Amino acid sequence: MLSQKARYALHALIVLAQRGDEQPVMIADIAEEARVPRKFLEQILLGLKRRGIVQSMRGRAGGYKLGRPAKEISFADIIREIDGPLALSPCVSVTAYHKCPDCDDEATCSIRKVLLAARDATAEILETRTLAQAAAPVRHRRP
Repeated sequence: MLSQKARYALHALIVLAQRGDEQPVMIADIAEEARVPRKFLEQILLGLKRRGIVQSMRGRAGGYKLGRPAKEISFADIIREIDGPLALSPCVSVTAYHKCPDCDDEATCSIRKVLLAARDATAEILETRTLAQAAAPVRHRRP
């Protein structure tokens, strides 16, 4: 399940993507637009800054902006930074693999096969959805 911290991070980064690359955005403005508690947002953005997903600028015109173009930041990048691996079990994780202690044979484990398929499907979606796509204006269809 996606943590509240990851949800807040996604909301805040979509705000930054909507604002573009020009000017840094003050944390109070991000918190208000994203509806994220400011204190919690400060912690989230500090962690994302260490990983290069956002940059911070000091001073009167300071604030935060994306560390690279929004089209190059996937939902998977953000979720992995906040919540860790996308996999439901360590035996199917790409980034944090280790064998399950109760498993006799991974090659024949029917549970692993299902979890591997779930991980692959989840990763396919989250790795191909970017902040740029999420920040694009929503176009409503006419009935």
